[in-house]
Amino acid sequence: MSAPGTAAVEVRDLVKAYGSRRAVDGLSLTVERGAVLALLGPNGAGKTTTIEVCEGFRRADSGSVRVLGLDPITDAAALRPAVGVMLQDGVGGYTGARAIELLRLFASYAAHPHDPETLLASVGLADVAATPVKRLSGGQQQRLSLALALVARPELVFLDEPTAGMDPQARRATWDFIRKLRADGVSVVLTTHFLDEAEQLADTVVVIDAGRVVAAGSPAELTRAGAEGQIRFRATPGLRLVSLIAAMPDGTTALEEESGRYLVSGDVTPQLLATLTAWCAGQGVLAENLAVERRTLEDVFLELTGRDLRT
Repeated sequence: MSAPGTAAVEVRDLVKAYGSRRAVDGLSLTVERGAVLALLGPNGAGKTTTIEVCEGFRRADSGSVRVLGLDPITDAAALRPAVGVMLQDGVGGYTGARAIELLRLFASYAAHPHDPETLLASVGLADVAATPVKRLSGGQQQRLSLALALVARPELVFLDEPTAGMDPQARRATWDFIRKLRADGVSVVLTTHFLDEAEQLADTVVVIDAGRVVAAGSPAELTRAGAEGQIRFRATPGLRLVSLIAAMPDGTTALEEESGRYLVSGDVTPQLLATLTAWCAGQGVLAENLAVERRTLEDVFLELTGRDLRT
């Protein structure tokens, strides 16, 4: 479907307003072919609106959107066979059908679908194949919705909160499934409130707030950029930290957070760690419970979007 070298999704200066409120305000992002992009943001940040514009469910007010090189509105018929969509509300109105019947129905619309029985088993629903959708648990409906999005063998899938309502086992299995999609060359765009999910799965993370991109990069880049690593250890109270800081590289700090509990902050490298342990040895001090820590994607997210609750 898409030409070689074409990005799976390319959004430039996207604007979408509802009345006087801009839900999306000049947003730009790119999803590379065969990559996983996680779109993060607090409630009301514009994630779902952005995805719906890319899916062709909403029309942009301004800006450019290309999906597999095509316009999601004017080229909707051509894009439909190549794009899979997993919606937040799961399977929609098909609650009276049995799980396997619904998957067979969706398979019948595709030119070269996956085998419905095999696909249902791969998402862990073989035992409930004959169960009406309305009797499936929320997590089971989510997995069925994932199967429906994939049955046509799409080049690109949009997954909106794919593991919402799943138990830990189903969630991990879904992670493995998404990794397999990536390995098979399928491009994936997912929104999630589970930051560990984004950290585990995404090649690129885009954080948006108030309809604008506030950060973008790989999980490693975002957790490393502008952040200091930390080393915590326990030792004899009252160590001469001025001497320790003098032995460390410029920019390193050290403090005694509580009696006998120390925190060293800076660019944590093997050399820094060696310097710290050598200094302790020189003081005749045993550094106990020494642990190297780095900030997580959750730390980054809260720094960028704040800690206040959103409605």
